[in-house]
Amino acid sequence: MLAEWEIKARSHACAHTQIPFNDGDTIWTLLYRDKQGFRREDVSDEAWNQLKESAQPFSFWKSKYQAPPSAPPEPLQKESVEALLRRLLEEDRPEYLNLRYVLAAMLERKKILKQVDVRDTDLEKILVYEHARSGEAFLIIDPGLRLDQLDRVQDEVAALLANGLAAQQPEQ
Repeated sequence: MLAEWEIKARSHACAHTQIPFNDGDTIWTLLYRDKQGFRREDVSDEAWNQLKESAQPFSFWKSKYQAPPSAPPEPLQKESVEALLRRLLEEDRPEYLNLRYVLAAMLERKKILKQVDVRDTDLEKILVYEHARSGEAFLIIDPGLRLDQLDRVQDEVAALLANGLAAQQPEQ
């Protein structure tokens, strides 16, 4: 599992030059995997041009830097899809594998998350998503759901969104 992964937000300055990014700048996100887990570096386009021959990240992608919003988002009455995904990732329990996958797909359809890479390891297929606004990276394991399993998982997601995580535990 990905217990060692801690979601990191996009940096506001280049990891190599420490020069702050400007809204709309092209940046590169480099994701490295080491013994401590995953490490993220955001670099400017210029720094990437110097690094790309020697860098060997687990995954990398190009995006546009978006300055953080000035006002915090409005609180939601019910648990949102994004909040539920964050809670399930934080708990990192194997029985939530299917739920995390479906929630990530829902957020991808809403253009909140965008898939930037897919990595096949010896044990699993990992989908790498980036949050469109904050630049946070999300690693989601592809559980290989079959069509006959989707209805049950979608029902679990709907129940969790309506009632919250504590009110219902998914089937094992």
